[in-house]
Amino acid sequence: MRAYIYDNVPGDQRLAHDSGKSIDVDTLAALGVTYRRIELVDGWQGEIDAFAKERGYKNRDQITVTPAGLGEAYESKIKQFFDEHLHEDEEIRFILGGSGYFDVRGANGELDDQWIRIALDAGDLIVLPAGIYHRFTVDSANTITAMRLFQDEPKWTPYSRAGGDTDARDARVSYLSGVRGGIAA
Repeated sequence: MRAYIYDNVPGDQRLAHDSGKSIDVDTLAALGVTYRRIELVDGWQGEIDAFAKERGYKNRDQITVTPAGLGEAYESKIKQFFDEHLHEDEEIRFILGGSGYFDVRGANGELDDQWIRIALDAGDLIVLPAGIYHRFTVDSANTITAMRLFQDEPKWTPYSRAGGDTDARDARVSYLSGVRGGIAA
């Protein structure tokens, strides 16, 4: 995992867009983002099971995003994933293969409202708290496989910031209260 300020230079979202300004794991934690590295060697499933039990995740599935797998829908799906949005539940991804980027919005101080790009590859596990603005894209390799974990029945309901009502959603209000109050989610 590598995190840094997104450079906001127009162009393909799948490129690195690295501003050269690194962000450390502690800064991500202050935004409520949880990160763990779990090597994909014998026994990794036990580590995922323990993590899931610790956090109350009861369900999981797997998603693969590739041009071959999604066919003609690939480009539209990538654009949909890259739309700035939030969820009312945590978003948990464990990368099994390939690579991609999660961009999260800073929410405090000098990072307020800046994009932080988190580059992930196989063995990276990330938990985005409910209410954080984020977006996702594959990188230029155009392939990623991830395990998704859920506290209840699998669901993935994005609320687009472009919709105009996301700042008033309970998940967003609670997220900002926790982060600005110094309590990591």
